[in-house]
Amino acid sequence: MTKADIGLIGLAVMGENLVLNMASKGFTTAVFNRTTAKVDAFLQGRAKGLPIVGTYSLQELAQALKRPRKIMLMVKAGQPVDNILQDLVEFLEPGDIIIDGGNSLYTDTSRRVQEIKQRGIHFVGAGVSGGEEGALHGPSIMPGGAREAWDEVKPVLQAIAAQVEGDPCCEWIGPEGAGHFVKMVHNGIEYADMQLIGEAYFLMKHALGLAPKEMQAVFQEWNRGELESYLIEITASIMGKVDADTGTPLVELICDAAGQKGTGKWTSQVALDLGVSAPTIVEAVMARIISGARGQRAQAQTVFPAPSRTARLEREEFIEAIRSALFASKICAYAQGFDILQQASNEYGWNLQPGVLAMIWRGGCIIRAQFLHRIKDVYDEDPKLVNLLFAPYFAQAVAGAEEKWRKVVSTAVELGLPVPAFSSALAYFDALRTGQLWTNLVQAQRDYFGAHTYQRTDKPGTFHTNWQALEEEVESVPV
Repeated sequence: MTKADIGLIGLAVMGENLVLNMASKGFTTAVFNRTTAKVDAFLQGRAKGLPIVGTYSLQELAQALKRPRKIMLMVKAGQPVDNILQDLVEFLEPGDIIIDGGNSLYTDTSRRVQEIKQRGIHFVGAGVSGGEEGALHGPSIMPGGAREAWDEVKPVLQAIAAQVEGDPCCEWIGPEGAGHFVKMVHNGIEYADMQLIGEAYFLMKHALGLAPKEMQAVFQEWNRGELESYLIEITASIMGKVDADTGTPLVELICDAAGQKGTGKWTSQVALDLGVSAPTIVEAVMARIISGARGQRAQAQTVFPAPSRTARLEREEFIEAIRSALFASKICAYAQGFDILQQASNEYGWNLQPGVLAMIWRGGCIIRAQFLHRIKDVYDEDPKLVNLLFAPYFAQAVAGAEEKWRKVVSTAVELGLPVPAFSSALAYFDALRTGQLWTNLVQAQRDYFGAHTYQRTDKPGTFHTNWQALEEEVESVPV
């Protein structure tokens, strides 16, 4: 019996599409699913006639594979991964490789790398981005974990990944949970990107009164310029869809409560843990949360009627202002994401390469965009770039958009239209370039009530003041 090149566990849509992708690249794949009826349905349906082998137990799966065995997991993150691993390792041998292609939390992956290593088995945490279509035709793949496994899994993963200018959108990321960390931050940036596009739609709808069909033309035009991206492309497509039953644009019939699976929240939490300012990513998560508070929002509309103010706006001029604000805010969101990646690399010793990450994201993934080429170029030119905003191209782009960006945010505030991502990105930009912030007072308050000390601008050292002393002039005491 001919042995399969790789195994895959988990035949939900992503798993099935990855298997079909592997088969199209010439790899024989053995598949297993806890609900074995899914194996039969797959073999008799989409997999019929392809080099795909069905198995009905983990032991049978292991026996069907060439050595060293390579098995990819496409199961729900969390405890289900641990459950599969506990059973699967009993049928594996030293040198075998397990690849977790789900959205696992990076700390779980780091733990699993060490636990599985005790058995001589290599564990790879591979972030996979691109959704169903990406899985089928070529996703962006971010593998990390046991470096010893890379030479074995590289031919398969790079073959099934998206290709841009002849380069696979898949490269080794780093040790431990680095691969899943990078995928997590990718998703955090994705949250921000989607929120920004949503706010652009919201402003065109409520400030300008544009219909979805009119907005479709705007997004199509934007997709031919510096905003060219997968998300802008699909947004234009969404704007053109009409409900067959009612004749109403479908987007207007969709409930405005956005779901989430956790990666945006994890990115926000990690930013706080690492001490990285990422307000636009955080606000994108918060926006989804408040969208789900539909009961409170309904009550608030009765307590606080919408403001009756109107703004005199020239349509084409304001559309261009929104485009500029979207591009500048998008740059800030990516700057925040890459800052998180750099700080994590320093903290964990992962040696992440920002230029490589930008290259991996150029194709296959949800945030693929034209300007990722620019990001790759600036990090290739200066691998130690502190902040993406400091690269000349992006600095000029943001500075050139500033006036229109401010107009968009101020107009939204005047009209009572919430634009948390636009606003937070602008505040991030302003805070970065402000010589002295308000936090000298905050630090004084902290020292007043908690003796947390402070540094001075006129002399070195750490100081504490007895702020409650009766004298107007009090002494700063070195600590």
